[in-house]
Amino acid sequence: MAKQGTKMVTPRLRFPEFRDAGAWTSAALGTITCLVTERVGSTECVPYTVTSGLGLVSQQEKLGRTIAGQSLKNYLVLQQEDFAYNKSATKAYPQGYIARYDGSDRAAVPNSIFTCFRIKDGDVHPIFLENLFVSNLHGDWLRGRIAVGARAHGSLNVSDNDLMALPIPLPPVECRREEQQKIADCLTSLDEVIAAQGRKVEALKAHKRGLMQQLFPHEGETRPRLRFPEFRNAPEWRATSVGAWSKSFSGGTPATTRSDYYGGAIPFIRSAEIESEKIELSLTETGLKASSAKLVERGDVLLALYGANSGDVALARTSGAINQAILCIRPHGSRPFLYHYLTALQPWLVATYLQGGQGNLSGEIVKSVGILVPSNEEQQRVAVCLTSLDARINAETDRLASLKTHKQGLMQQLFPAPEALSA
Repeated sequence: MAKQGTKMVTPRLRFPEFRDAGAWTSAALGTITCLVTERVGSTECVPYTVTSGLGLVSQQEKLGRTIAGQSLKNYLVLQQEDFAYNKSATKAYPQGYIARYDGSDRAAVPNSIFTCFRIKDGDVHPIFLENLFVSNLHGDWLRGRIAVGARAHGSLNVSDNDLMALPIPLPPVECRREEQQKIADCLTSLDEVIAAQGRKVEALKAHKRGLMQQLFPHEGETRPRLRFPEFRNAPEWRATSVGAWSKSFSGGTPATTRSDYYGGAIPFIRSAEIESEKIELSLTETGLKASSAKLVERGDVLLALYGANSGDVALARTSGAINQAILCIRPHGSRPFLYHYLTALQPWLVATYLQGGQGNLSGEIVKSVGILVPSNEEQQRVAVCLTSLDARINAETDRLASLKTHKQGLMQQLFPAPEALSA
């Protein structure tokens, strides 16, 4: 039985059968779990790593290869329902991510960046505990306890003692297991809905990728394999290049030392923002005129030449100015058609010019890309088809985001407020 701690604030939302039960208590993580210390040694194990939002996945699945090498013998061995704390900061989990292992493999994780622990007895439900970590309970606790600086391997400097002192909120003893089970079942059901919605979004994206392969000609061919009925007897598509069929230009960046160049009314679109409507920076007219930044219109085709999203294509969602990392392409035909065409070509562009995340695209490279174009009417027909599918994908993606937000809000109601833990 987990050791009880001090009385806590009752959760704001409680299932009817537990509303008259006693107040929740807290127990230090170290009283309900024990550290995992077993090393792989000479035994056989599957090396795992962690991905925020997905949990523990094998290195082979995530990276396409195993990177453990000779260090595998020092990895920590995981059993089913064990927990692994990855001491690497992410955007969603700045104090690190804790995942539950629910696989059947004899798994192992690097001892250098993981602290692993195991529930001691049946008093604590593993899925209940997992969702406390999903809600970032540990982040609130560890924020002020992470030592300044990082270890040689780059992980957060978090001591096992601080982690094991983390207060874990638990229902009262008389209904501890039952109330945890009810919460776990509720959140698991919601997770299943979220997973199903995620699969729906991925299926739609896969359908679009397959459809684009049919709606645009393959290499060496002059007509698409799938053509709308009214164009099946139309002429073959005409061979040209992006540069010959468009006007294109890149922008520039005003001097960042000049405060009078920034903070004006002109959105300053950078490569990571080509798909965004909200733009972080803005320029003044003075800044625009004093630099090589160029104006683009809503609906222009934008392509990221370099940066983390190099090769990405978008239709500008707002008018503004662009920097040198973006190529604006204005075709002599349908802009949505060219956007979808370049989207279909993106895997080839990345594989050809950005292998392994190295290298950059250039305006000259993009302009040299060969394309085939049909009549304006057929361009519009292809664009409308794919744009309507994009609208469906966006709607389902928004629904997925809403479900995730709903779960976050529900967890805030089902668990006591984090500040009550350290009060």
